[in-house]
Amino acid sequence: MHDFNGGVQPSGLFWIVEVPDHAFRVSRDGGHAVLEAKDVWVVDSFQFGGPVQVPASVSFTVRWDAIGPRQRRGSGSGVPPTDPAAFLGSFAFARSTAQFSGHELGFSFRSDRASTDGGFAEMGSERSGTFLD
Repeated sequence: MHDFNGGVQPSGLFWIVEVPDHAFRVSRDGGHAVLEAKDVWVVDSFQFGGPVQVPASVSFTVRWDAIGPRQRRGSGSGVPPTDPAAFLGSFAFARSTAQFSGHELGFSFRSDRASTDGGFAEMGSERSGTFLD
């Protein structure tokens, strides 16, 4: 069993990796987005939180394509900041496709292309917290 992951950050977050700004692109009309990264350094701990940490890297491409119109969501600053609706956003149902690969010394994998057909994907933008002002 392998668990390629970004390790546990000092904040306690896990499965998080930083990618360069240019790795994420959105079309001008907001109807398409791509996240593409090559050779992102991670560790293989073989099990979540396992004691062994082997250096590894992953590459991936994830693409989202809107398949419907955007719909506005949220109530913004019209509700208390602790209310789950204290955001403003515009979201569209989407189709997503992805392909992943990874390697470490003596082991590698490559996925087939997969999609959210028969599942769920969404794309959009939102503002919350201090960004509502």
